[in-house]
Formats: sequence, C-alpha cells, structure tokens
Amino acid sequence: MTPISETRNSHVRFWIIAVLFMISSIAYASRATLQMAGKPLAAEFHLDPVQLGYLFSAFAWSYAIAQIPGGALLDKYGSRPVYLWAIGLWAVFTGLQAFVSYLSFVPVMISLFILRLALGFAEAPSFPANARIVANWFPKAERGTASAIFNASQYFSVVAFNPLMGWLAQYHGWESVFFWMGVIGFAGAVIFAMVVHAPARHKHISKREYAFIEEGGALVNLDKPASAAQPIRWGIVSQLLANRMLLGVYLAQYCITALTYFYSTWFAIYLMEARHMGVAKAGLMSAGPAIAGFVGGVLGGVLSDMLLKKGVSLSAARKIPILIGLVISCAILACNYTDTQAMIMLFMSIAFFGKGVAALGWAVMSDVAPREATGLAGSVFNLFGNAAGIFTPIVIGYILKATGNDWNLALVFLFAHSIVAMIGYGVIAGELKRVVLKTA
Repeated sequence: MTPISETRNSHVRFWIIAVLFMISSIAYASRATLQMAGKPLAAEFHLDPVQLGYLFSAFAWSYAIAQIPGGALLDKYGSRPVYLWAIGLWAVFTGLQAFVSYLSFVPVMISLFILRLALGFAEAPSFPANARIVANWFPKAERGTASAIFNASQYFSVVAFNPLMGWLAQYHGWESVFFWMGVIGFAGAVIFAMVVHAPARHKHISKREYAFIEEGGALVNLDKPASAAQPIRWGIVSQLLANRMLLGVYLAQYCITALTYFYSTWFAIYLMEARHMGVAKAGLMSAGPAIAGFVGGVLGGVLSDMLLKKGVSLSAARKIPILIGLVISCAILACNYTDTQAMIMLFMSIAFFGKGVAALGWAVMSDVAPREATGLAGSVFNLFGNAAGIFTPIVIGYILKATGNDWNLALVFLFAHSIVAMIGYGVIAGELKRVVLKTA
C-alpha cells in the first residue's frame, strides 16, 4: 500500500463505487440490447413471441449456469482480474451480435442465441464481484448504501442507454445497437483497469481511510495476490443450500429479479404493442419508471443504513425497507385497470420505485455470506436470482402466444412474484446474520 498522506483523509472508496455503478450500468444495457432491437429484428426475420422469449432467456441460461464457477474464480484469483476479463469478453460478444445477419449459413435465431449465451457466461462474475469489492472497501455501516448504488445501476442504465438504443434502432438499424454498446463496453474496461484495485494495493488510499474502513468491518484483506490463490472448496455449496435463512433470501431474490427481467426484456415491447408507442418513444418513456427505480434503489440503501446507525438490528434494518418496497411494487397490477399512457407510466413508475427500495439483496449478502466464501455465496445467490431470467421471458412469451397478446395475465404473473418475495424475507429467512461454515 502506498498512501498519499499520513494525515490527509482520502475517499477512494467513493471512486470505487462510482466505477462499479458505471460498469454495472453498461452490463445491464448490454443485456437489454435485444429488448430495443427486438421488435425490428423480429419483424425482419419473422420471429414469433415464443421465439423472442427464448432469445431473451438465452442470456440468463448461461448467466445462471456460470454463477458458481464464476464465484469460485473470484475466490481463487480475486475480484479485479476476473472482473476485468469479464468486461472485455462481454464487450466482444455484445458487438458481435451486430453481424449475425452476415452469417448466411447460420440461421439468425441460432447465431443470436449462441452469442446471447456467450454474453451470459461473460457477465456471470460481475455482480458477485461487485459484492466482493463492496465488502472489501466499505465498512458495515456504509455497505447498504454502497450495494444499493451499484444495484440501482439497472435503472440508471435504462435512463442512460434506452433512449440512445431506441434512437439507434429506429434511425440506424437494429445492428447499430449491438455495435455501439460493444464499443462502450471496451471503454468501461479501460476505466475499470485504471481505478479499481484492492485497498491494500491501491496507490491513492490514505492510511486514515484504510484504518477507517478496516475498523468499520471492511474485509480489506479479502483478495490475495494471484500467487496466493486459494483452493476452491466445492463442498461449501451444499452448506449454503442447506441454510434456511439463505434459502429464504434466494427465493426472494428469484422473485425480485423476475421483475428486473421483465423490465430488461419485454417492457419496451409491452409499451410498443399494448400501449401503441413507437420504438424511439418506448425507449424514451421507459426512462420514467427507471428513474423511479433508481431513486427507490438508493433510498432503500440509505434508509437501511440509517436504521442500522440508529441501533436497529441488522436483520430489521435490512428487512423493513425490503418489505415496504415489495408492497409498493404490487402497483404493477393497477396497469391492468387503465388504458391511458400517462396512468400506465405512473403505475409502472410506482411499482419500480418499490422494487428499487426492495433491492437490497446484495447488501444482505455482504452481511451474511461466510467470510471465506463471499464469491461462492454471492454466486449461488445470483444463480437463484437469474434463474428468473430463464423462465420469466419464456413464460411471458407463452402467455402472449396463448392469449393472442393479452398482457393482463402477464402482469398478474409478475404481481405474484412480489407476494412470494415477501414470504421469502418475512417468513422463511428469519433473522439475518453471517453464516459460519462447518470446518471439514
């Protein structure tokens, strides 16, 4: 460690979370490229809702499958090198989707599906790495806010990139969406490489900040140098899956992430087909609920940390915002009872504000994951969450095909996930506390 000063207090951790926020925003936008390119692409290649649903789900299949191996790599080699490789690879696979129509010997459906699978594999370590870096850099009293900030990137991503992607799709063709998001991914990799390092090896952290985060509970020695890589203990997974508290958290994360995947896959098409908006307008209008979700996401983390600082127990401080947010998210059902675009956007904004408040799962994982397996624990958590990305787009596709594009049942399906998530945190999980693994 090379501190900048013996007395001056640096704030490197704030730069770290800013970069995680930016990279996570790009990651979400890379996943959502197909949402904005989907309608013109489906029209050009005559894809029906079920085929489009399978394409939407391709990312989540590989993303979920690769969670545990990705977490194991993080625990073995550390957050920075694994994350940096992940960013570079997902930028490549995003950009390559622009060229699928040139592979005349491969059907577009197949080539897109394969590239979406590859994108999922590449992004798999990203959010477990975020959680590890937050645990590495932030004291316990700041962890909820830090986790909420990087998690709120899913909403900021829509605000920052959906209008751009909608404009590109409408005026420059669907291929341009994939190409330019690939370029942006590479730019993000460069910034990440310049800024993000472990606390003990960061050139710009002061001794004062290092002592502050270490005394506050930051796991400053979480990442070892590559030469000291730790063996992968696969038996840990069975202990994680046998823990009732974690199972409640995992179930809730599946349900909350189902709402996320609706937003990143079908939402723009819902606005186009059910609410009769053009591609560019759907991209622009989707920013409203995204802003509400972003505000809710940050507010949930701030409220949770405020309760913690006031002496409320860790379990209550995390659960109170989560359960309040889930109740608010039920407003999505009200969209079935109005036909005006303004009211639709209002109810969607309220629902996604609530979902944002409830999205404290990564803060919970930073608090409860076993110290010696933060990567694996976060990956199992993310596996459960992103299993929703496999089923949600496909189920919605089948609902639309079976009902002749009746969106009411699809929104009821999403509403039910909010109810089950409340049961996960409120009934199954019990008290939230750090898991202690059994030694071999």
